Amino acid sequence: MNALVLALLLQGQVVVDEGTLIVRQDTAEVAREAFRLVAGRIGTGGTGWTLATTIRYDRVRPVITVAPILEVCCDTLPFALQYDVAGAPEPVRILGQLGGGRFTVRFVSRASERAREFPANGRTAVLDDSVFAFYAFVAWRAGPQPVTITAIVPRALRRESLVVEDHGSGATALNRDAVTLRHVTVTGGQNGVVHLWLDPANRLMKVEIPSRRLTVERAPGG
Repeated sequence: MNALVLALLLQGQVVVDEGTLIVRQDTAEVAREAFRLVAGRIGTGGTGWTLATTIRYDRVRPVITVAPILEVCCDTLPFALQYDVAGAPEPVRILGQLGGGRFTVRFVSRASERAREFPANGRTAVLDDSVFAFYAFVAWRAGPQPVTITAIVPRALRRESLVVEDHGSGATALNRDAVTLRHVTVTGGQNGVVHLWLDPANRLMKVEIPSRRLTVERAPGG
């Protein structure tokens, strides 16, 4: 299904969460990510969720826009993925599909097409180095005991083993205000340690990646 058509279908669905994430490196804003999470796998049907998000890096030239739509099953196993990357030296479309215990990623550009298969089970997630709303599905897997998951990073065609752990309530700052939020850590892979902060409704409020000096915060009112 065309990404634009799917995005239009999202408008009429039950919205689980939506908002804008402000991405800062050190103290400088580098991007904003607008996302909408709805109930149901909209493109393929069935139970689960569909996340549509667009992030625009406009502090650099050329401006880079990444716009994925991810469908996940009721256990958050990734089922289908489609997104376009605009502004890179060559526009790219990435497609992903679950089938036969594997998640197949196709990487399509004007000049070439390549594909790679990744093993996929109930503890598999999709992540992207430049998209942060995806971390919501990772946070949902966290419990008081460490849980090991496999992350597929389609744009990099790589796979990482990550450990997710819930640390309970903790103090942090959100948009310069002192708040208490649920604290989840994601350890391993290229990022080292990622800190996720969620509100009582299980909404992703903040992402911190110290190794990259990145802080991602939900915009006020979002």
